[in-house]
Amino acid sequence: MEPGADEVVFDAPEHFRIYKSGRIDRFHRPVLVDAGVHDATGVASRDVVLDAGTGLSARLFLPNLQGNPKKKLPILVYFHGGGFIIESAASTTYHNYLSSLAATAGVLAVSVDYRLAPEHPLPAAYDDCWAALRWAVSSARDNDDEWVAAHGDAARVFVAGDSAGGNIVHNVLTERAVEIAVKVWGFACPDAVNGADDPRFNAAAPGNASRLQHLGCDRMLVCAAEKDWLAPRVREYYGAVTASAWRGSAAWLETEGEEHVFFLLKPECDRAKALMDRVVAFIAAA
Repeated sequence: MEPGADEVVFDAPEHFRIYKSGRIDRFHRPVLVDAGVHDATGVASRDVVLDAGTGLSARLFLPNLQGNPKKKLPILVYFHGGGFIIESAASTTYHNYLSSLAATAGVLAVSVDYRLAPEHPLPAAYDDCWAALRWAVSSARDNDDEWVAAHGDAARVFVAGDSAGGNIVHNVLTERAVEIAVKVWGFACPDAVNGADDPRFNAAAPGNASRLQHLGCDRMLVCAAEKDWLAPRVREYYGAVTASAWRGSAAWLETEGEEHVFFLLKPECDRAKALMDRVVAFIAAA
């Protein structure tokens, strides 16, 4: 073994530890739940393989449409958090959150199960999430998936993510969104993570101004939790976006007294409900 290979290069207590050798210890093992009908919301879900070669899949969430079975819904493509290293679209946390979001906002949600690092280093997650966005739009247009074809509105497309998923949102929209030739009405980006020195992570760095002006969306909602250790980065990102030559409109929401991804950990608290209301209003304005 290479000398120093067991040296810890990153340690996130209770979540994961990365060693110089590339080995990783994952302490956070999410409880997975099967797709089906969500008891609390009546939202139906099912898993779809998007690329058998890479193993890319997504979990689709469809609200109960008994009153209007042919209704077209906004498409929300969601990228989960977890530092690019942990979590899953099938975890109880994200299954419950996307079920609630689909029911409350009235959207057809596509929750992406992208490949995780370090086994699949970046840009694998970016590539997977871009492929999922493209798949969702093409399915709405070309009848590639029964749910998306019947109920997805390709004229109202949103992308959203939390933590690392927020960073994926930014990178997908700055690099490739124009290629799908469809208007992206905006993205909600709760607790977006933009850190480190890599330009893909530190989107607010001065050298990235030219990338910001190419954001492939019309509107943006950037959210932060006041006590989140990433909050300063998120504020910096919002400031860089609004100061850039991007022609869209950006809104800011900071939740006082809360920590990172509080809306996932405490979805029934008043502040999580207020955040949900803001996201719902953002989507409804399309």
